[in-house]
Amino acid sequence: MSPVLQFANAAILLIALTATSQQLRAEVPGEDPQELRDLTIIEHPNDLLPLDLTFRDDAGETVRLGDYFQGKNPVILSMNYSNCPMLCQVQLNGLVDGLDRVIWTAGQEYQVISVSIDPTETPEKALQTKEKYLDLYGRPESADGWHFLTGDQASIQKLADAIGFQFRYVPERNEYAHPALLTLCTPDGRISRYMYGVEFPPQTLRLSLVEASEGKIGTTTDRFLLFCFHYDPSTGAYGPVAMNIMKVGGATMLAALLMYLAPFWLASSWFRRRRQAKEARKANWPVEENVSVTTR
Repeated sequence: MSPVLQFANAAILLIALTATSQQLRAEVPGEDPQELRDLTIIEHPNDLLPLDLTFRDDAGETVRLGDYFQGKNPVILSMNYSNCPMLCQVQLNGLVDGLDRVIWTAGQEYQVISVSIDPTETPEKALQTKEKYLDLYGRPESADGWHFLTGDQASIQKLADAIGFQFRYVPERNEYAHPALLTLCTPDGRISRYMYGVEFPPQTLRLSLVEASEGKIGTTTDRFLLFCFHYDPSTGAYGPVAMNIMKVGGATMLAALLMYLAPFWLASSWFRRRRQAKEARKANWPVEENVSVTTR
């Protein structure tokens, strides 16, 4: 993340946390308000999303969630809202920064969908948010690959339940309490990976997209890395898998031994057949099949 963006995120987060802590002290000294407790993620790996849910896109058109899952590219799905005073901005800034350092472009190798958790938000507001982050992303060609959707309470809640994303409206602050989460989805609409937090290293995003694409994007090197490195939710990054690395090491050693011994075996066989042929010529013995012997 660039220093300017890091500073901006840190400033937003610090201001918000300061404001929140002041409110918490005003309401229940020393304790978090009930509205902010017990919000968590209940993971549903490999579950199929409710693709028949309808929303409105940033042009005001009614769309099905399944319209963005055409069986070709993976999808990065987030649940945010435009009027969020802190966390959504920090998270989306972090996502843009991570994606900016990935060679692939939204709309070409993958799709990005951000669904508002606020049912009062309008397509016009979604469009403003889209233009803001597209400008930050700096790739105009991704306009058809990054979607900001709005919808009614029922559709939002069904999607959140399918993901396992818990959120709560806090009327005292007129905002939503929610975790920071990205959901990586397969091209046919199943949940592939959960990514937590507000910073997304490009290598982690790249491997997550390769994994979610089920081999439809990525290089041989990417797939090799996925064999040796698996995602660790506790660190938010891909870590080494000892057993698989040992398998790769064993296979590499075996290949090296074969490369070293094969010439020796071939040379030994050639010399043996040559010696047999020489002895056969002297004694007029029969020779092994495929050994050419010329006798006079």
